[in-house]
Amino acid sequence: MAHNAGALDRRDTAWYVDKAVEWLVFIGGISAIIFIVGIFVFIGKEGFGFILGRFDFAEFFFSPRWTPTSLTNATYGALALIVGTASVTGFAMLVSVPFSLGAAIYIAEFATGKRRETLKVLIEMLAAIPSVVWGFIGLSLMNPLIISVFNVPLGLNVLNAGIILGLMAAPIMTTIAEDALKAVPDGYREAAEALGATRWQVIRQVVLPAAKNGLVAAVLLGVGRGFGETMAVLMATGHSINIPSSIFDPVRALTATIATELGETAEGSEHYQALFALGILLFAVTFVINLTADLFVRGIKDK
Repeated sequence: MAHNAGALDRRDTAWYVDKAVEWLVFIGGISAIIFIVGIFVFIGKEGFGFILGRFDFAEFFFSPRWTPTSLTNATYGALALIVGTASVTGFAMLVSVPFSLGAAIYIAEFATGKRRETLKVLIEMLAAIPSVVWGFIGLSLMNPLIISVFNVPLGLNVLNAGIILGLMAAPIMTTIAEDALKAVPDGYREAAEALGATRWQVIRQVVLPAAKNGLVAAVLLGVGRGFGETMAVLMATGHSINIPSSIFDPVRALTATIATELGETAEGSEHYQALFALGILLFAVTFVINLTADLFVRGIKDK
C-alpha cells in the first residue's frame, strides 16, 4: 500500500510539473504577441494624434521638406527620409545578397566537417558585433577610404552605409538561406547526379529552385534588418536631408531622424507626434516585410 501511495504521489507531482511547464511555455509564446500589440499601442498613442490632426498625406509622402522646428512654416515631408532609407537598404542588399547566398551555398553544398562549422561560427560572429561598432567602422575607416579611392569630398554617404549595412544583414541572411538549402531532400540531388548532372548543375537547376521560397525569405528578412537599423546608419550616411542622385550623396534615414530628434523635442508637441508617425510607418513596413518572409517560409513547410 505504501508503495502504491508513493507511486501516486510521484505521478501527481509529475502532472503538476507538466502543467506548470505547459503554462510557462504558453506564456512565453503569447508574450511575443502581447509585446507587439503593446509596442503598437505605445507608438500609436502619440502618432495617431498627428495623423488625425496636422497630417497631410501629400506633404508627408511627396514633399522632401522636413522642417519641423521652423517657427513660421513647419513642414513634415518625409519623402527624402523614405528615399534615403530605401536607397541605403537597396544598396545594402546589392552588397549582401551575393555574399550571403554564395556563403550559404558553399557552406551547405561544398564545405564539410570542421571547415563548415568554422565558417558558420565566423559568419554568426558578425551578428554579435554591436551596431555602434559598425558605425565607428563606417565613420573612421570607410569614410577616409571612400574619399581617397573615389575622390569625393565626403565619404559618409549611401555607398558607405550600404556596405556597412550589407555586412550587418549578411549573417541572418546566410543562416536562413543555408537552412533552406539543407531542407532540400537529398533524393533530389541524388536523382540529378544519377542523370549525369555536375555538382554545379545540381545546385543551379535543382537545389536553388527547390529552395527559392526560403532564399526569398532570407532576403526579405535582410531587408527588414536593414530598414530598421539606426546607429550604424546614423553614423555612416552623413545624416543630411537629401534625395540622392548617386551613391556618393549623403542621406538621412527614418530611424536616424527619430533617434536624433526625439530627445530634443517637447513631449506632446506636433513635432513629437510627427516622429511617432514616422515610427508607425517604420513599424508598418517592417511588419509587412516580416509577414511576407513568414509566408514564404510557410510555403516551404507546406511543400
